Amino acid sequence: MSARPIDEPHRVSSQLELLFDLTFVVAIAAATAQLAHSIADGHGAAGLVPFLQVFFAIWWAWMNFTWFASSYDTDDVAYRLLTMVQMAGVLVLAAGVPAAADHSDYRAVTLGYLIMRIGLVTQWVRAGVEDPARRRTALRYATGITVLQGGWGLHLLLAATGVLSSFTQLLFFAGLAVLELMVPRWAERARATNWHPHHIAERYGLFTIILLGESVLAATKGLEGALEGAEISASFVTVVVSGLVLLFALWWLYFLTPVGEGLSDRRHRSYLWGYGHYGIFAALAALGAGLEVMVEQTGHDVGASPLAICYAVAIPVGVFLALLWMVHAPIMAEPVMRPAAVLGCAAVVLLLPLAVPWIGVAAVVAAIAAVCVLLITVTIAPETAGRSRR
Repeated sequence: MSARPIDEPHRVSSQLELLFDLTFVVAIAAATAQLAHSIADGHGAAGLVPFLQVFFAIWWAWMNFTWFASSYDTDDVAYRLLTMVQMAGVLVLAAGVPAAADHSDYRAVTLGYLIMRIGLVTQWVRAGVEDPARRRTALRYATGITVLQGGWGLHLLLAATGVLSSFTQLLFFAGLAVLELMVPRWAERARATNWHPHHIAERYGLFTIILLGESVLAATKGLEGALEGAEISASFVTVVVSGLVLLFALWWLYFLTPVGEGLSDRRHRSYLWGYGHYGIFAALAALGAGLEVMVEQTGHDVGASPLAICYAVAIPVGVFLALLWMVHAPIMAEPVMRPAAVLGCAAVVLLLPLAVPWIGVAAVVAAIAAVCVLLITVTIAPETAGRSRR
């Protein structure tokens, strides 16, 4: 298991990586469905915390595998088997999402996370044995992950025995999450791993597409619920069409410029870019839940107020726009999106739900989609005009 070169030409995602991503589709769908139920019942704020906690486990497990694979994807028998162990852990975690969201029971989620970490630690130990040049780095990763897994087990034990209150559990979780994020920085101080910038950029792009697909799936569930309760109305058509336009606009904005070159030239800023995607990915997953409820409410009554439903869409979109600019700007020589335009559009999106008493839910989501389309237009118009003049 030797480190792969960072300038390897034509490096793309392997078939095993694509299969690995498919297991996360199940976990993300489970988390999104639970958040949608909370929003529809009028308890969106209460459902947000367990959603973000479960999504952190999903995202961090995916992150750890992705960056490891970028450095050490040997694709031999041992590597494939250990990857499948991690995939099994994802499925166990997905099965535990309903219990975590409904009853704060994180046993299955923690078990699934443990299975994933066992597979990853074994991979790092193997890298430490077979790559002497980066042995210290690999063993630091293995040690940090192992120690923190003990911390997650302690968190579960203390919560199950009632030693920790709900607030203390949240603080404990936040502390462990911060320590998880610190492990790569600590390990890489020994010697940096050979992650491939274009490969990483492609992997993040593929995960973004998966999350957008989850939003389509969630909206389809809402569509089914709406069709069962009423005939097709003008409001129904507006919400569905606007939702699709919105998802396409967010896809367009994310892929405006390739980031592989930026990551290659500014590898030292990769942590900000990589970690910032937690908010981007979580926002896209939460958007799926909001769209599901928004479509569903056109067919029958739900427990959430129109204002809450609109904010279930507006907040994820606003967060996505702001974070997209924040994570891409530091690694790009010339950022494509202008900060004033991005932040201005994000602010407008967050204010639009306040108009719901006068214009209705359908008009609000249509306006949110229109703002995102406008952002695309003002971003690409100068470049398009420049090409026309040439």
